[in-house]
Amino acid sequence: MLNSVSDLHEYIDKSQLTRELGGTLEYGHSQWIHHRTAIENFAMTVKTTAQMLQTFGTDLAETELPNDVQCTEELLSSHTEQHYKLKDELKLAVKQGATLLTCIREPITRSATSKLSPDELENVATVERLLAQLDETERAFDQFWSKHHLKLEQCLQLRHFEQDFREVKLMLDNLMETQAGFTDIGDSVSRVESLLKERKQLEEKGQEPLEKAQSLAVHGDQLIQNNHYAVDSIRPKCVELRRICDDFANETKKQYDILGKSLELHKQLDKASQWCESGIYLLASQAVDKCQTQEGAETALCDIERFLETAKDHQLLNAKEFCNQFDMILTPEIKNNSQRVLQKLEDVQEMFDKRQVSLKKLAAKQTRPVQPVAPHPESSPKRASPKSIRPVTLAANRRSVEMSSPPKFVSDAELSKKKNVKKTKSGIKIARK
Repeated sequence: MLNSVSDLHEYIDKSQLTRELGGTLEYGHSQWIHHRTAIENFAMTVKTTAQMLQTFGTDLAETELPNDVQCTEELLSSHTEQHYKLKDELKLAVKQGATLLTCIREPITRSATSKLSPDELENVATVERLLAQLDETERAFDQFWSKHHLKLEQCLQLRHFEQDFREVKLMLDNLMETQAGFTDIGDSVSRVESLLKERKQLEEKGQEPLEKAQSLAVHGDQLIQNNHYAVDSIRPKCVELRRICDDFANETKKQYDILGKSLELHKQLDKASQWCESGIYLLASQAVDKCQTQEGAETALCDIERFLETAKDHQLLNAKEFCNQFDMILTPEIKNNSQRVLQKLEDVQEMFDKRQVSLKKLAAKQTRPVQPVAPHPESSPKRASPKSIRPVTLAANRRSVEMSSPPKFVSDAELSKKKNVKKTKSGIKIARK
């Protein structure tokens, strides 16, 4: 027990005592109660805010990602809205702590010589600790939200990518199905040209889905480069899109090559048929009587040789070369048609060969000179009997036939007959006495 206030000063420094106890400590009880009440309220606010953030973080961590675009958008919007509300709560709590700290430090802000009491200093430290705790909680929440928000955004990107992939894949499947239906290679020049136009139209029609597929694959590559969490799901889809595009391009090139070969084939067949018809007309137009003379035979032979030279201009192939060049597109129907044309070409060539042989014989035949015959010394023309004159006349006639008659000319009807047709020849027999 102390007898007086002065005895109290022996145990407690005056700076720690209020004026009522003879000290120098500035103390207002009502102010102290106000500060302590505000600090307790602020501490409760910090605790409540931290609990709200923790609860929200737990809910986010346990949320399952949706499987469609709409639900993902709704979830992202909902979580973003809740995040903004919690951020507003954090801002209010920080503002509350800053205001309380300003109120506690008010004496030293009014006067530079003023000092805070130990209680005020303790209150300042308590508020600063609570603000630091609040700041740490906010940073942890922001980090968590940043990861969660990125995951939601990537989920939305993935759902959009998957939706676009399904749409583009359907378009590509329809395109590939249509392309697979192009199996006809044509049976004539006009039909092949029509097929080429249809093939060109399909190629133009496929440009839009192909461009979308390529663009979507590039977008998928960008998602992968940005460290998307669903890399294992995105990469196979990009590979599949590019594979389908390559398959379409390769098949397109293959079909163009086949149709190009088919067009060339039918053009050559048409040229060969036209050449054969022209050749037959040429052979038929060569008059037999005009070819009996050496000059006429040489003229006809030159016409044939000039016409045969046109076979090189038309690049007409033989059967072996034809099969080697067009083997990849020789269907049974086209093969039969080709064989007919090639056989016709071979027959016409044979007709020309036979006509050339005949014309060369006519052109090479020369007229024999007439040799004078001396009269028989024992006989006189006046006394010559009919019996002696007749054999001479027949012999002369025989020599005249042999000299004037050209080799037998093969007619156009005989040229068209098959090979190995036997011809009968009749000779002239002279009887002598």
